[in-house]
Amino acid sequence: MTPLLCTRRLNLSVPGKPLCRELELQVRPGQCWGILGPNGAGKSSLLHVLAGLVSPDSGVVLLEGHPIETLPRREVARRVGVLFQEQSDPFPATVLETALTGRYPFLDRWRWESEQDLRLVHHRLSQVGLAAMATRQVSTLSGGERQRLAVATLLVQQPSLSLLDEPVSHLDVKHQIEVLDLVTAELREKERAVVMVLHDVNLAARYCDHLLLLYPGGEVWHGETGEVLDVQRLSRLYGHPMTTLEGPRGAVYLPA
Repeated sequence: MTPLLCTRRLNLSVPGKPLCRELELQVRPGQCWGILGPNGAGKSSLLHVLAGLVSPDSGVVLLEGHPIETLPRREVARRVGVLFQEQSDPFPATVLETALTGRYPFLDRWRWESEQDLRLVHHRLSQVGLAAMATRQVSTLSGGERQRLAVATLLVQQPSLSLLDEPVSHLDVKHQIEVLDLVTAELREKERAVVMVLHDVNLAARYCDHLLLLYPGGEVWHGETGEVLDVQRLSRLYGHPMTTLEGPRGAVYLPA
């Protein structure tokens, strides 16, 4: 089966600093990948390359077997959803109007949103706890509410592959779990895939079946979560000793 996304000998850097070297990655339907690394390791930059928004130094990103830069942007937008680390709202809009933008890649030039689109949007807003705020201006939302709206908008898009940059930023513990439960249940039910940047190792251990570690200097390590996560590797990744305790769902990783 052709992977949804793969990279071949991908190299990425910023001036004077390599971010990843010779990355060979395969993301298949039903998989949830977590990207872990210290600040400045290049996690967000790599996610933008995987989305086709930035070109790598060398190597190629393949979306369902095709070089992503050769595909029309509308076609990419129908297959790939991106949740950015920071949300911007340059124009006044309601919560409902913002969530509807998730359907834009599927609309022809002169076509309006359908009743089916509207039902989908209301369903997604309900799933993230924003149904009662549909007519609110986005500018009045808290940071956590705005983040949940971004997640709902991405789910409205229904992409085969979701690339999420810190999807639980600004969220309290309850909403972190609810959002990640929702996103991962969706991918497993419909054979989609998720790649997400996380700072919390324990959330990565809980939700991701595969991990990609980005070390300072461009070294990468990836594989199944159970094989990748260990105290020594995490200590070197973050430059600080780590320890582990046994929790109700398995090992919990903590700074020593």
